[in-house]
Amino acid sequence: MFKRFITCIAALALCLSVCVGSGRADDKNLIIATATTGGTYYPVGVAIGTLVSVKLAAKDGITATAINSAGSGENIQMLKNKEADMAILQALFGLEAYNGKGQYKDQAFKDFRSVTMLWENVEHFALLKKYAKTGTIADLKGLHQKFSIGKRGSGTEGSGLAILSSLGIDVEKDTTPEYLGYDPSVQAMMDGRVAGANIPAGPPVAAITQLYAQLGSEKAVVLDFTDAQLAQVDKEYPIWNRYVIPAGTYPSQDKAINTIAQPNFLACRADLPDEVVYKITKTIYENLPFLHNIHKATEAMKLERATKGLPTPLHPGAEKFYREAGVIK
Repeated sequence: MFKRFITCIAALALCLSVCVGSGRADDKNLIIATATTGGTYYPVGVAIGTLVSVKLAAKDGITATAINSAGSGENIQMLKNKEADMAILQALFGLEAYNGKGQYKDQAFKDFRSVTMLWENVEHFALLKKYAKTGTIADLKGLHQKFSIGKRGSGTEGSGLAILSSLGIDVEKDTTPEYLGYDPSVQAMMDGRVAGANIPAGPPVAAITQLYAQLGSEKAVVLDFTDAQLAQVDKEYPIWNRYVIPAGTYPSQDKAINTIAQPNFLACRADLPDEVVYKITKTIYENLPFLHNIHKATEAMKLERATKGLPTPLHPGAEKFYREAGVIK
């Protein structure tokens, strides 16, 4: 039912885009890069695109259409190539790209800006229960089984590698890496073709829901992070924090999952017109219940925390709205 609804609103956004006019020469028919369809980026991106199109197409000629992608890594490249106008990004990727560090060492890309913080990207390292010795992320050390780290070039792969390397886990040596999207990863786990998968997203994640519904907590688990493991990760990459997924979030999940999370944020091309970004930002925060009804992850979106933890400077259009709203002075 949920997938059918997402398909319907995606079709509506596309229809509105076509009605207003194709192309992006006027910087008003916008493309939002998201991630794979089994995670949180895509449905939230579709919801934002639909909201913008419904509210701004008729009066202002502004539309937005979400597209799926490999995630943050590809999204940054799409912003750089102007193949996308807006994108949902992990804080890790935004920070490293803007500062030319990590995987972007000496290749800084500064022509993008922050629009708003969205929600926390919660790490779901799923593993078949028979391989879970401690129930923590340490179980991936010496696993020596196939493990899906995420699609090549994706934010999933990038964040997964960053976390695991900070804990002394070498994906190439400790596992046999596979490069699958969220839904294919879970299907491969259910078929016994991989032992586990890296699926970061705002809970409840559709792919993890499917995993628990099909295998149950007796055969699959999302691994915990101990306080010491969190401290080790945060020392290397100071953007992650503790996140507790309450019991009952997923089918047959009878106890809380003590994992970690980093922020996600909405970014845009630096050269998008100020008035366009202003109206989009204003529309988002005047219609939060619409987003909340699409995905629970967006319930974390509140005006007072819209600028918290952003890894790149605000776009002037967004900044104008936040000043008017009293969020910043």
